[in-house]
Amino acid sequence: MNLKAPVSTLMSSNLITVSVTDKLQVAKDIFGEKSLHHLPVLDEEEKLVGILSKTDYLYFIRPLDKDSNEPYLNDIRLKNYSIGEAMTSRVVSVSPNDSLESALEILTENIFHALPVLDGENLVGILTTHDILFKLLHPSKSQSAV
Repeated sequence: MNLKAPVSTLMSSNLITVSVTDKLQVAKDIFGEKSLHHLPVLDEEEKLVGILSKTDYLYFIRPLDKDSNEPYLNDIRLKNYSIGEAMTSRVVSVSPNDSLESALEILTENIFHALPVLDGENLVGILTTHDILFKLLHPSKSQSAV
């Protein structure tokens, strides 16, 4: 892998995004149907305002009391709380022209697993640790779409 190559050579650009106002049920459905672990969160103007990781989602719906009526409480949480309430809003991003090396430094230093890729203010992709590991294991293959 050429670490000087731009992020655009490895990022996923076939994105599934969610809205900040969507209910958590939307994220549950996507995480259940797709092999994804990070969802970029957009506002009503289609601008990136956060990211919802599967870990964020699972933490938010975690059992409050193991002896309680958890399925009922989780159903209430999923239908009443928005993605904006569970997402990480302080998001670090990279540009498509940034080097893979600089993206790896950001991922490593901050213990992130995903970096949204912005061209100006427009979300154009996402680079995940999975993308990088896949390319290391399969240098000649391209990842299939979600």
